[in-house]
Amino acid sequence: MAKFSVRVSTGEAIGAGTWNKIAISIVGTRGETTPLRLDHAGKEFSAGAVEDFQLEFPQDVGAVLLLRVHKAPLLLPVPVGFVARDAWFCRWFQLTPPRGAPLRFPCYQWLEGAGSLALRAGAAKVSRADDHPILRQQRQEELQARQDSYHWKTYSPGWPHCLDEKSVKDLDLNIKYSVMKNSCFYLKVNSAFMELKLKGLLDRKGPWKSLNEMRRMLNFHKTPAAEYVFKHWQEDAFFASQFLNGLNPVLIRRCRHLPENFPVTDDMVAPVLGPGTSLQAELERGSLFLVDHGILSGIRTNVVNGRPQFSAAPMTLLFQRPGGGPLLPLAIQLSQTPGPDSPIFLPSDNKWDWLLAKMWVRNAEFSVHEAVTHLLHAHLLPEVFTLATLRQLPHCHPLFKLLIPHTRYTLHINTLARELLIAPGQVVDRSTGIGVGGFSELIQRNMEQLSYSVLCLPEDIRARGVEDIPNYYYRDDGLQIWGAVESFVSEIINIYYPSDVSVHDDHELQAWVWEIFSEGFLGRESSGVPSTLETREALVQYVTMVIFNCSAKHYAVSAGQFDSCVWMPNLPPTMQLPPPTSKGQTRPEGFLATLPPVNATCDIIIALWILSKEPGDQRPLGTYPEEHFTEEAPQQSITAFQSRLAQISKDIRERNQRLSLPYTYLDPPLIENSVSI
Repeated sequence: MAKFSVRVSTGEAIGAGTWNKIAISIVGTRGETTPLRLDHAGKEFSAGAVEDFQLEFPQDVGAVLLLRVHKAPLLLPVPVGFVARDAWFCRWFQLTPPRGAPLRFPCYQWLEGAGSLALRAGAAKVSRADDHPILRQQRQEELQARQDSYHWKTYSPGWPHCLDEKSVKDLDLNIKYSVMKNSCFYLKVNSAFMELKLKGLLDRKGPWKSLNEMRRMLNFHKTPAAEYVFKHWQEDAFFASQFLNGLNPVLIRRCRHLPENFPVTDDMVAPVLGPGTSLQAELERGSLFLVDHGILSGIRTNVVNGRPQFSAAPMTLLFQRPGGGPLLPLAIQLSQTPGPDSPIFLPSDNKWDWLLAKMWVRNAEFSVHEAVTHLLHAHLLPEVFTLATLRQLPHCHPLFKLLIPHTRYTLHINTLARELLIAPGQVVDRSTGIGVGGFSELIQRNMEQLSYSVLCLPEDIRARGVEDIPNYYYRDDGLQIWGAVESFVSEIINIYYPSDVSVHDDHELQAWVWEIFSEGFLGRESSGVPSTLETREALVQYVTMVIFNCSAKHYAVSAGQFDSCVWMPNLPPTMQLPPPTSKGQTRPEGFLATLPPVNATCDIIIALWILSKEPGDQRPLGTYPEEHFTEEAPQQSITAFQSRLAQISKDIRERNQRLSLPYTYLDPPLIENSVSI
């Protein structure tokens, strides 16, 4: 007889326990035991329980290779409600053999219905490290099972491919929101709709009566940042600062040569530049910056409340005064085609002309941010990383263990978005100026020009020439976090990959990279996105890119949405009148008539309020309560990563104390590990 001590840990989430029968068998080098049930007097496997069992197997199967878990319905009657909810969330097993040290078998999975699951001891292994045919077979069977469960589909032509499921109801429990998170999410949604409905705003299709009436929205849910926006939204310095530290801080780039289709002259900008300088001098000095929303040129527009909506493709020239001071706007052109019908607006123009021009730029920011920066870069691409990880990397692979915390709930929120946000007739169609059709066009256009460097923050900063522009906190904090992630990833990679050859020879890794390239970037070689990885250095950069975009980048472009939009003139989702074709015509009443209608305003503000903050069940960056890694070396690397993130947070909070508008969108304790909202 072979005696084993078995310890089992059940998750703490609502519904994690089970009334089902749980048995285990041990697969060893000399065979497999018969299944033995884990059974005590009374109920086992309650939520949060850690339980010990003593088992005697009739034969010695040699060195342990696998632990097989068997789950079957309980034949005896159980309380009403438990039969349907028979899933079990197993955290881990610990097996102590008659001789030798305990073996930890990480699970961290939901087991639904009847069936068996093979678990491996916790040490991470690439495929070349498995020298036993049973272990190699287990890897293949696990991946085949996951590929049978998770399929790709084309949601819209030219978009990255996504999970082939129509509704979150169809998702398996391992990728679904927890009961708590789901409940908090819908409670938040319902309370927001009810509040604005009771105020009589949600169903009002007409225009706002005045800017003063819009202040009612500030009582919806106040934040210090939203109140700052309301107080300063008309100021040129705040308008410009949002290109650095607002919700879309990724478009601004240094301007060394004025575009031919943006004919700004010295006379136009002299009042801001001041005496003793010129446009050419400032271009050479490197103090001019450009934000070009040209991707919007000719985009299809939407119909809201039966009225056609309008869009613009503006170009904005900005000036950084030598020696410091705020970034300031110099000139705005609302189209990509200069001429008599496309004047260049200036800070010296009539107040309402200039304010309206800036508002058109902010509307362009809304469209490009929501379709490209947020939906495409921070949701659809992380979904590609998530789905490829599930389909191509087994649980025991070190990259699976490293990446799986950064994929949590991503498939759920994206499936939900396809149901409730970007489906025909839903929020984007009801209430934005370009609608689902315009969103789709923008994503297609950006996919055709998207490059790998855009996804790698240090390269993106260099490519845009914004390494030294002052007060660019997105850059400063982002580079600190990128560095911390890169150092962490490098340590993990070096533990499991002793050489470049070991990277090249890992066929599971190469399949993962190829699937991301082909399904996510549609096999477009001009993107520069790797289709294979040949060196440890390339692997470190690639995995850092994945983790950064699934965590910090998403939070940076998501968390500020409500702050920026609740005072709607700062981020109008649609425009009801066409862009002005001449100067001197704008009046307060025309400015107001251009703004979105009341119901569209409310629709968008509710959506962005929900998407700006996690509804519960949070996991901050670097928090890994599920211990997929069991070896000492990666655990030490995790501790060092957490320590570095804590120091970054400390530095950010000390800096923010000196700022009138603190930049909090890359503070590590606030960043979610994954795209989960």
